[in-house]
Amino acid sequence: MSFFLLPFAAPLLLILAAGIAFLSPGMRPFAAVRVSELAGLGSIAVAIATMAVLLTQGAGTGVLFALAGFGLAAHVDAISVTMLLLVSFVGWVVLRYSRTYMDGEPMQGRFTGWMCLTLAAVLLLVTSGNLVQLALGWFGASFGLIRLLLTYPDRPGAQRVVRKKRAIAGASDAALIGGGVLLAYVFGTGDIATILAETGAASSALVPIAAAAIALAAILKSAQLPFHGWLTEVMEAPTPVSALLHAGVINAGGFLLIRFADVMLAAPIVLALLLMIGGLTALIGGLVMLTQPAVKTSLAWSTVAQMGFMILQCGLALFPLALLHIVAHSLYKAHAFLASGEAVQRVAAAKRPGPVAIPNGKSVLRAFLVALVIYGIVGAIFGLPSKSPQAIALGAILIFGVAYLLAQGFADAAPKALTRRTALWSVAASTSYFALQSASDWITSGVLPATPAPGPLEWALIILALVTFGATAVAQATFPLWSGHPSVAGFRVHVANGFYINALVDRWLGNWRLKEVR
Repeated sequence: MSFFLLPFAAPLLLILAAGIAFLSPGMRPFAAVRVSELAGLGSIAVAIATMAVLLTQGAGTGVLFALAGFGLAAHVDAISVTMLLLVSFVGWVVLRYSRTYMDGEPMQGRFTGWMCLTLAAVLLLVTSGNLVQLALGWFGASFGLIRLLLTYPDRPGAQRVVRKKRAIAGASDAALIGGGVLLAYVFGTGDIATILAETGAASSALVPIAAAAIALAAILKSAQLPFHGWLTEVMEAPTPVSALLHAGVINAGGFLLIRFADVMLAAPIVLALLLMIGGLTALIGGLVMLTQPAVKTSLAWSTVAQMGFMILQCGLALFPLALLHIVAHSLYKAHAFLASGEAVQRVAAAKRPGPVAIPNGKSVLRAFLVALVIYGIVGAIFGLPSKSPQAIALGAILIFGVAYLLAQGFADAAPKALTRRTALWSVAASTSYFALQSASDWITSGVLPATPAPGPLEWALIILALVTFGATAVAQATFPLWSGHPSVAGFRVHVANGFYINALVDRWLGNWRLKEVR
């Protein structure tokens, strides 16, 4: 038996646990909650064993079933192992949390069963070595998520978001099927490794069309503007569902782009569109997030912004950094949602340090200059001159956040301790970025294609992104200086409502009249 078939053991354990959960619908089904946790631990063990296989045997594909090149197959490489470790760990944490959170609920067994099946589908997706398995995992993750969103089916809000999610998921599924059929037609196989290996030599005009279909599927799956509304309305589902969604399922779009990176490079115009859509989503999502009074709603808009930034990274062809982004965001967002119940208490209990030091224009300018100096020095240590222009530009965008941090410490009224602390954290943040970037490049070396040199269109979009994100960072850093203007209050209302994009889409799609969904 091939070692490369080992990844199938992880979803199999969760499917078995789901079967036990569905057969234990009682008030406190011991088997459902305990076996699901054991299955989660088992999936982590499988992920670690698969990593050992990769280190000792190298990359490879294990075929479980195939007919004329199509069937079920697990592909083991740096991407699949990273995602397998991430999903299995986050899944186990969420299952463990669900045991206490859903304790005493009459639907606990059913809830646990759907949670296990959704995780199993995601694991099948991230380890896919064949287009058939990829599609099954893609569909299964959406179907399982919809059932989890209907944990309380009588709530009108749950029915509304599920109806919208079904429509968007259906469009995403259709786009994925279209892209997969085109790739299968061009290359004559469903084996993903073969498709990626032969993409560079393919001259068919259908490949860029397939890339466009895959990009559309990813955009819809990752809640990019203007199809983000369902994600910001998922408030009726239990907190474990929110954690699983925002830390796991929502990343499927980014994973799809990363997995088919070679195909995406065959369509530069598609990458440019991803850059624009992702950048716009990141900017608007980040702005709206700051105006939300509810913790979970703010976290939802944060996810929209983070997914936009991940899509932007893919549009820049920085696929190793996009993979790193998925890992970092998943771990952070899982913790944020599972700890959201204590957020209000923590804020209320926090000691007020006194008057806030407000930076003036000179302090902000000084902060940005120092941030760029830190970026240049730390970047030079990590070989910044040898990086691609896209990677340098992305680092500059991230350093704007460092500048905002420094601005607080450089304010005239800021104590020296705060200035020192912000300076140290700024250096640490810059060092961490370059260190993690180097690590992701090393891990995915030979697996993901190198970032190509930008053309005129790419250069124009890179400059536009730098100017836009830079202006936003300056506006955010100087916000206390102009926040008292009367027009700001009115503008804040528009921002808090997401510039009414979701409302306009709802109207365009027929107001989404409520209909009971079961």
